[in-house]
Amino acid sequence: MSAAELTQDDFPREAAVPVRRLTQRRLPRWAPWLFLVVAAAVGSGIGAAAGLKSHLQWGLIAAAVFVVGQWAVSASVEGRRRATDRLALSLVGASFLLALVPLVAVLAYTISKGAGKLNGYFLTHSMNGVSALDNTGGVYHALIGTLEQVGIATLISVPVALLTAVYLVEYGRGKLAKAITFFVDVMTGIPSIVAGLFILSFWLLTLGFNYSGFAGALALAILMMPVVVRSTEDMLRLVPDELREASLALGVPRWRTILKVVLPTALSGITTGVMLAIARVAGETAPVLLLVFGNDRINNDPFSGPQSSLPLFVFEEYGKGNTFSTERAWAGALLLIIIVMLMNVAARVLARLKAPKNSR
Repeated sequence: MSAAELTQDDFPREAAVPVRRLTQRRLPRWAPWLFLVVAAAVGSGIGAAAGLKSHLQWGLIAAAVFVVGQWAVSASVEGRRRATDRLALSLVGASFLLALVPLVAVLAYTISKGAGKLNGYFLTHSMNGVSALDNTGGVYHALIGTLEQVGIATLISVPVALLTAVYLVEYGRGKLAKAITFFVDVMTGIPSIVAGLFILSFWLLTLGFNYSGFAGALALAILMMPVVVRSTEDMLRLVPDELREASLALGVPRWRTILKVVLPTALSGITTGVMLAIARVAGETAPVLLLVFGNDRINNDPFSGPQSSLPLFVFEEYGKGNTFSTERAWAGALLLIIIVMLMNVAARVLARLKAPKNSR
């Protein structure tokens, strides 16, 4: 039989292979929003029926209903695999919101308590001659002290910390680098009162200097150094080795490679680490209480005489225990938050402007 005379019936028929569907049922995109509305209604109903007065408890119940309800519906419609993915996403989102609640609550409560007192008069006057029961006085002397003390601490700690991190990442080998890393880790957990006692015993009692803003800045610098070293070290390790090798291959010295290639590449992360360190020390009270001593008058010289600071101002005013002093304390706390937020915004803008641009 020739090939032309063959028909389809002459070939053996293979068993039909079942074709699996490449698509499956999916919940619509608006389904999570519907689950959120239903969960909020159910959580509010359960909270009201149970007599719970805290809206936070209502929110926790609604979050639990949302997570469980979305998983159950997704498992019945989309399958267990997709439902597990939605469950993980819901848990991550709920954890984020749960962590955000105390931060927003603290900020909102501070604004509600201190916004009414925070005005031009409060920012331009000191507490000189103001008694605890007077509805006058301001925070100018404490604001000057905080800016000077934190500024001096930053000028002292940041260069030392940057050089230490560069040494550990670029040059550090052997026992010396391990010893430095160990002591940096130990210093990260040092309480602020210990740093204040060290400067008190060394700078004031041993060397004989007087109470001053500079003494407080030394203690704050000790607290800042390990934070900046750790964050800078992590950022420098994230810089690709190919950038270093390309610069060295062109004959650029290693120190210039670090200065012109490595540090600019990691500038954004380094700036963030510095801001975290500043935010930490800006609210320290114990070193200031031990070393700066406090002063109701304006002292613009951080190297001579006692000064005040915003944390110390808040501590002293709240301790007086009357209505007017409490209002001044909340206003000082709000001003401290605003300063830290402005520093963070300025640092991020500066890091974005100085970051290396991608070549096109």
